[in-house]
Amino acid sequence: MPIQPEPPPPATGSGRSAETVLVEHYGRLVRIAYLVLPPRTGGHGRVLTAHRVVQRSLPRGASPGGGYAEIRARVLAAALRAGRRTGPGAGLPLVLGLRLSPSVGGADGLTAAQALAGLSAPARAALALAVVDGLPDREITDALAVARVDDPGEALRAARTVRDALGGTAENVLRTAEFDPGHVLLHPTDLLRRRLRRRVATASAAALLAVTAAVVTGAYGDGPDRTGPTGTAGPRGAAAAAVLDPAALRKAPADRWADTARVDFSAWPARGGRSTDRALLRRALRAWGGDDSSVRVTPSSGTGSEPPSAPPSLLFAGDVDGAAVVLLHDGLRVARYAEPLRGSGTAVLDLARTDRADVTTAAAVVVSRTPEGTRYLLAPWIAEAGTRDLLRPDEPTRPVAAPGGVTPVLAGPGAGGGCTAWPVLSLRSSARIVEQHSFLVTDLGELTPAHLTHTPAPGSGVPARQPREATGPSGLAVWARTACTLGGLRGQGVRAVNDWTYARQPLPGEGGTATWVCTRADTWAGAGRVTVWFRPPGGGPGSPGTAAAARADTAACSRFDQHVVAGTTWRAPDGAWWAVAAGSRATARITVRGTTVDGATAAVRAPEDATVDVTAFHADGTPFSPPAATR
Repeated sequence: MPIQPEPPPPATGSGRSAETVLVEHYGRLVRIAYLVLPPRTGGHGRVLTAHRVVQRSLPRGASPGGGYAEIRARVLAAALRAGRRTGPGAGLPLVLGLRLSPSVGGADGLTAAQALAGLSAPARAALALAVVDGLPDREITDALAVARVDDPGEALRAARTVRDALGGTAENVLRTAEFDPGHVLLHPTDLLRRRLRRRVATASAAALLAVTAAVVTGAYGDGPDRTGPTGTAGPRGAAAAAVLDPAALRKAPADRWADTARVDFSAWPARGGRSTDRALLRRALRAWGGDDSSVRVTPSSGTGSEPPSAPPSLLFAGDVDGAAVVLLHDGLRVARYAEPLRGSGTAVLDLARTDRADVTTAAAVVVSRTPEGTRYLLAPWIAEAGTRDLLRPDEPTRPVAAPGGVTPVLAGPGAGGGCTAWPVLSLRSSARIVEQHSFLVTDLGELTPAHLTHTPAPGSGVPARQPREATGPSGLAVWARTACTLGGLRGQGVRAVNDWTYARQPLPGEGGTATWVCTRADTWAGAGRVTVWFRPPGGGPGSPGTAAAARADTAACSRFDQHVVAGTTWRAPDGAWWAVAAGSRATARITVRGTTVDGATAAVRAPEDATVDVTAFHADGTPFSPPAATR
């Protein structure tokens, strides 16, 4: 059934009371607030903050009047302010013992969520006004201006780019329950911690046992359906016990990966020599459940550390490099529990997001990391594995044996010092799921390695802006120069990195041909970080070129923002200095330091220390600028 648009909002000059307007259109307003808030807030905090923003939007003062547009402006301004805060919001509605999240959607919802994550808050506001309230462009920019957005036009252009890329998805999916904080799912959160708190409170306040029990029961929702002293268990107690029960662990059939349309961690079978060791599995589950304070818990960037809400899947349990290791997966995260086999070392639990994993990003998990190197557990669909050095693109891949799916200790990129080598894993998927599919992944200090791709230059005979695996000569040549910049992405929750050669530029003064490359790192949390490189001829492996532009939390150089331009200064072989700039293939003309040149590249004489101001234009006259102003 097609999604019907919401009825139009009331006229601006409604004479009804502000409270009446807010109550009548509460659902519309809270959806707008939710779309404006940053996705990195997480579902629970984002839902609560959206409700708080709307509930506090009533005007203060004597006048009871207030039209819809006035209240919407207050909601927009408050949501934009809330999105700039990094700490927990004060005055959130109180929800104890439960986590709230919107309904789970399908692939279109995931695509829309990724698009939202790549937009700035003002652009998300513009998209929300267009989709939820159906406002025309002029009214959107007016509403953003009232909300004190610095550049409403830029926000509208960014929103329009994403809306065009999504097509009908933006119109339909953003109106569904998946993006509606008024329709949420409830999950238990801290059942185990509350049990511990109750025991501590009871022991320290025995004289007030009855009062304490009443307070705990009322404040934390600890009722008769929890496991009590008599051993009876209601629904919530049974759910908590199941999460900690090794017998409830899910185990995929050995060949599930070869006969499923979902090739990710959910298709991994349980492997390892201790997959039936219930004592070890119970300790791992208790650590994830928060029931063992001696375990050091380390979540990756953007990853929550809360217990799983249902029994997870077992991926591996075995002894590796002096530790008992357990790998678990709850549908959203991979957890690695490791305890020393000997001595008195501390057990650790590492967590990493994997909610958008696929055949490449679910291809390997770190099973052991030591000073000597890293061992991986490879996905069951990996037919061949090898290693190669990105800085030596002409050398062949060296095969690696992985009995039982576990690789030998492999050298990783140096965490510090000079960049003399950048080892990567070269993997090939089984022909049972895809033919001739090889790809590269690299260790960036996370549980899962990052997938490396490249997008060839214009005119290379491939579809425009389509990332390819970086295993061929052109991809390896580009990554040979970019490799040493990957060190700056360590520990940031990076899912994949793409090198896009978006332009070639003949240089003046017989300077040869330069290339312009946009390196985009996408994180599991959805945010993107880009750096635009100017590469004149003559640079070798490890020399990325000149950073001409850079920006974090952006959709630039992705499918949702396929237009890029940047400029910098360059010295010709004859000693003359030039301001050079290049745009992607849809660029019709470029203005550099006040001079306009037709085409996608430009070069004008400039002093060595010149500031290179660049603006590019599409054929219809629409302008766009570099991701960030640089020299």
